[in-house]
Amino acid sequence: MNTKTTLSISEARKKIFEMAKKVQKPSTHYILTERGKPKVAFMSAEEFESWQETLEVLRDFPNLEKDIKKAEGEYKRGDYSTLESVLSKEGFVLANKRKK
Repeated sequence: MNTKTTLSISEARKKIFEMAKKVQKPSTHYILTERGKPKVAFMSAEEFESWQETLEVLRDFPNLEKDIKKAEGEYKRGDYSTLESVLSKEGFVLANKRKK
């Protein structure tokens, strides 16, 4: 644990406003301890939401790395569809692209 960002809950009480300001920087957090043992992580709401989104993606796509490699292989082989071709197959009329 980093001693600069690890402190007791009692000490954190005294510095809560300073800590709240500092954690607004990306990847900045504090670990609060009780009787010397880690008890709480203190981070910005934005950072917390980002972690939650990451965990949600990992739950929804448990084989994400494998899926990405598969998609890259399909792309390299030319085994993919463009948005324009999918829309055209579904009957949407595409506007003519202007040539520059």
